[in-house]
Amino acid sequence: MKVIEHIEKRNNPIFSYEIIPPKRGGNLSDLISVVEDLKKFDPPYIDITSHAAEAIYEETDSGIKRQVKRKRPGTLGLCVLIKHKYGIDAVPHILCRGFTREETEDILIEFHYSGIENVLALRGDDVSYKKPPRIDRTINDYAGDLVDQISSMNQGKYLSNLLDAEKTNFCIGVAGYPEKHYESPNIKTDIDYLKKKVLSGADYIVTQMFYDNNDYFNFVDLCRSEGILVPIIPGIKILSSKNQLSTLPKVFNIDIPYELSEEVRLAKAKHVKDIGVDWAARQVEELLNRDVPAIHFYVMQTSKHVSKLMNKLNI
Repeated sequence: MKVIEHIEKRNNPIFSYEIIPPKRGGNLSDLISVVEDLKKFDPPYIDITSHAAEAIYEETDSGIKRQVKRKRPGTLGLCVLIKHKYGIDAVPHILCRGFTREETEDILIEFHYSGIENVLALRGDDVSYKKPPRIDRTINDYAGDLVDQISSMNQGKYLSNLLDAEKTNFCIGVAGYPEKHYESPNIKTDIDYLKKKVLSGADYIVTQMFYDNNDYFNFVDLCRSEGILVPIIPGIKILSSKNQLSTLPKVFNIDIPYELSEEVRLAKAKHVKDIGVDWAARQVEELLNRDVPAIHFYVMQTSKHVSKLMNKLNI
């Protein structure tokens, strides 16, 4: 089932989660334990991140060597496993950076054949390795270009002219930034670009993590005023360590409220996770009171914090 169908048919707000594939050579059983733990909360769908190739420097017998590889392959396999073993819809992330349009078409065909009905279209993070495309290959520069390509495939239009080509049937999600994308000069410009993605075929928006609900509410109001009417799903990440006070703003270009940062800074390390869960619980309660259709949790590699939150909320 498509994400927007889950939202339209819901009787109550729905809760979804995002996980990350294990590193190359890693233990899949750890991630399976996460999925099985999340299944207790009856998620309609789970997002699985995708990762492009990057330059990695490794120590070998002959010295340090630079190798180019995908550190976290496995998105397709995990999607199939989650969809067909656990009966939970999977939402793979599709990236511009690190992949050509031809590679994107191939993986979208793989997902289509595997019964995957949802994708999240993203530009992707900067990568340490930028593969020069062959002369016969093309690239999507921005997430809007990627939405255009997926929408075209949904209409049966592929990169080459194919006679009687089968239409794909993807529900397309895109990212929204309540505190604006770090490259945008202002929030208005950022929303203009977001609107273009919706007009190109995006069916719903999931936001970057935020810790002040007012940022989300203001963002939704601005989007609605610009005619963006698709569901806007708030993204929540539970703060779980003192180190995240610096890493989250640096990596995701977000603001952590002073009240939260001071409470975490002054607390003993063993109490930080409880502070993060309590803060997220207050966020979720306020969001539910404002009738949000769904909430998305950035879980990544461990479910213990979100499990504690869900139990605290009696969900």
